[in-house]
Amino acid sequence: MAATSTPLDELIDRALAEDLGDGDATSLATVPADLRGRARVTQKAPGVIAGLDVAEAVFRAVDGELDVVRLTDEGAWREAGPVLEATGSARSLLAAERTALNFLGRLSGVATITRRYADAVAGTGATVLDTRKTTPGLRLLEKQAVVTGGGANHRIGLYDQILIKENHAAMAGGVGAAVRAAHAQRPDLPIESECQDLDEVREALATAQELGLGPDRYRILLDNMSDDALREAVALVAGRIPLEASGNVSLETIRGIAETGVDFISAGALTHSAPVLDLSLILEPLS
Repeated sequence: MAATSTPLDELIDRALAEDLGDGDATSLATVPADLRGRARVTQKAPGVIAGLDVAEAVFRAVDGELDVVRLTDEGAWREAGPVLEATGSARSLLAAERTALNFLGRLSGVATITRRYADAVAGTGATVLDTRKTTPGLRLLEKQAVVTGGGANHRIGLYDQILIKENHAAMAGGVGAAVRAAHAQRPDLPIESECQDLDEVREALATAQELGLGPDRYRILLDNMSDDALREAVALVAGRIPLEASGNVSLETIRGIAETGVDFISAGALTHSAPVLDLSLILEPLS
C-alpha cells in the first residue's frame, strides 16, 4: 500500500516538476550515470538557517538513496559555514540542487529578518508577529521560519481567528457592532478589532467589557498610529486587553513602537520583504 502524500510532499513534487520537466538535460548529457558525488551546502552570509527539513525532503524526493546529513542546527545566528551534506548519485544531487537551495534560502531569509526585528525589541516585552503577506503556497513554511527566527505567528488564515479590519467595521456599522456580530456568530474564535484612533479604542474596549471578552479572547489592533497615540492607547487600556501595533513598522521604527508599551507588533516585512539568505552548493566527485 503506497504511503499517503503530505501537503509538503505535494509542494516539493510541484517545485521539482517545475524545475526538472522531463529531465535535467545538462546533467544527463555530461555526468556519467554511475558517478557518485558529495554535495556540501554552505552559508555565505550572516543569518539564521531555517528550512532544513524541507531541503532534506527535496534531496530524498529526487533520490531516496541519497544520504543527507545536517552540519548545523536551525535557529542560531551564525556568520557563515557548512549547512548540510548530501552523498550519492551525482546526477541526483544536481537535480535536487536548485529546488533545495530555493526553499532553504527563502526560509532562512525569513528567519534572518525576523531575528533582526526580534533583537530590535529585546527587553521591551513586545512580541514580533508575522502577517498573512506570505508567498502563495508557502505560508506554513514561512510562518514556521518566523518562529525559528524568534518571532511568533499571528493567525494562519482567515479561518482561525476573527480580525475585524476597517472595511469589516464599515460594513457592520462600526467597531462595536462588528465585534458584537462576530462574537454572536463565532464565539469559539478569538477576536481582534482594528482601531484607527483613540475613540475607536474606547469603543472596542467598552464592547469587550460588555461582552465579557478577556485578554485570552480579545485583542485590539492599533493601526498606523503615531508613537504618541500608541502611548495614549496603552495608558487608556491599562493592561485590560492586549494591544498590537501595526503599520509603518520597519527596523528603524520598531524599537520606538515597542517602547510605547504595546504587547505585540506585526510586520508584513518578515515575509513579504525578506532577502534570500546567500547559500551555495559545491559538488565533488567520489571515486
